[in-house]
Amino acid sequence: MLEVLKELPSDSVLGLIKLFAADTNADKIDLGVGVYKNEQGKTPVMAAVKMAEARILEAENSKTYYGSDGNSAFLEAVAPLVFGASTALADRIVGCQTVGGTGALQLAAKLAISCNKDAAIWVGTPTWPNHLPLFAAAGLEIKTYEYYDVKSQKINFSDMINALQSGRAGDVVLLHACCHNPTGADLDLDQWAQVASLIAEKGMIPLIDSAYLGLGVSLEQDVKALQLVISRVPETLIAFSCSKNFGLYRERIGALFVVGKDGHSSSAIKSHVQYLARTVYSTPPNHGAAIVTSILSEPGLKKIWLSELVESTQRINDMRQQLAASSSVGGIDLVALGNQKGMFALLPLSVDQVNTLRDSFSVYMAPSGRINLAGLNRENIPYFVSSLGKVLNE
Repeated sequence: MLEVLKELPSDSVLGLIKLFAADTNADKIDLGVGVYKNEQGKTPVMAAVKMAEARILEAENSKTYYGSDGNSAFLEAVAPLVFGASTALADRIVGCQTVGGTGALQLAAKLAISCNKDAAIWVGTPTWPNHLPLFAAAGLEIKTYEYYDVKSQKINFSDMINALQSGRAGDVVLLHACCHNPTGADLDLDQWAQVASLIAEKGMIPLIDSAYLGLGVSLEQDVKALQLVISRVPETLIAFSCSKNFGLYRERIGALFVVGKDGHSSSAIKSHVQYLARTVYSTPPNHGAAIVTSILSEPGLKKIWLSELVESTQRINDMRQQLAASSSVGGIDLVALGNQKGMFALLPLSVDQVNTLRDSFSVYMAPSGRINLAGLNRENIPYFVSSLGKVLNE
């Protein structure tokens, strides 16, 4: 039976890890994989995480299972980051710990299909490459529209609105909470309000992918758009990840939050989410959840974490502004990057140009032209700009 399988292409971004490691060029730059890097090009473990792990090691007295929805203390600790301190929505919110933000997206997609087997999901392109295969595998019909014009470095808001006008009740709309991946281009709050009103009017349900909270402007600013949608749309799905803002990439810690119309529906929603989680991975791992819970529950650790998060965000923003200060390179408007947010920017490069940057200059990035700004530092920005110019002017 297995002999019928054909080999699938490897992940183009994750494959860069091995290529970069094998490169002996002292000037090599890794702008590929979406992880935070400090000025020395390292992805360190946060001090708050180290301290939390030490406390967990000392205090933990059991490795028994949690239920399918995971560590309830983790969900209670994380919820205020998403919903704020207000308890007004408390009886409408169902939470489930997931295997990373990807696991939350998968559960959300499966829940949508459980409610409406004919549901489509509206996805703005370009988007995170894993979105489309993930939703298709869950059984959702994929409908796309052009969210961002790479050449002009501008959001195509009119195309977004026109596309969503065709949405049906029960369809899902994917939205990036902040720090859009791969473009860094977020809607402003007025545009968010228009989108939220249209979704509510059409009876669609937003699925908000929140993978970078705190890495755009601040925790408080980055969550405003998400909270605006929740206030205007009666039902919302939120996929939350702790990979980036806690630096817990390999711990695979995330959460799915479902906001129902009222408290009466919460019990049914919870039972379905738990059932779906049970069929996918039974119960989620606890180590990452315990770390996040410890940090958010202990004022001293939380203060350290917030300081580290602010430092990371400031460094990313500094790299963005320094790159934007280069103005224009080979016809690419780098000034536009200064108005974007988060770790990523998307440059209008062909696959051949990306390959030339890698093969001739040891500059590594995704085939799409997405760059991770955290891979830049004060020393290598001139080399990157120079290399980019040489390739574009060939």
